[in-house]
Amino acid sequence: MFAQAVQETSLNQSSRLRSALRGLNALSADIEASAVISGDGLMLASMLDPHIDTDRYAAMCASLLALAERAAQEVYRGRLKRVMIEGEHGTMLLVQAGDDGVLAVAARQTVNLGMVFLEATKVAARIRALLDQPD
Repeated sequence: MFAQAVQETSLNQSSRLRSALRGLNALSADIEASAVISGDGLMLASMLDPHIDTDRYAAMCASLLALAERAAQEVYRGRLKRVMIEGEHGTMLLVQAGDDGVLAVAARQTVNLGMVFLEATKVAARIRALLDQPD
């Protein structure tokens, strides 16, 4: 009985997280993918292409954020808010979503970065609230 309740809670939370990601992805055709990852590298919800290894992607994103956080502390920059990675085919943004959540967003190089920063910050706050919600 308890295990079933925990599983239902987890599915409900995952559904709400995916809904937040769908809303983010719908804002612009230039947003190609998004995911919610736990601080220890577990995929909680995603809107990724099927060819992406979600476990590996989640682990790499969590590691990148942890390393960036340590680097920011080392040079006294305060608490880390986001990490931006710019590649030749687009941008990836990692946004802290509470103490144990990471929002990862991948966008084409034509995206309006200001809009992505603003909307990703709003969605990260929603994700933080969902992750902090006692079910």
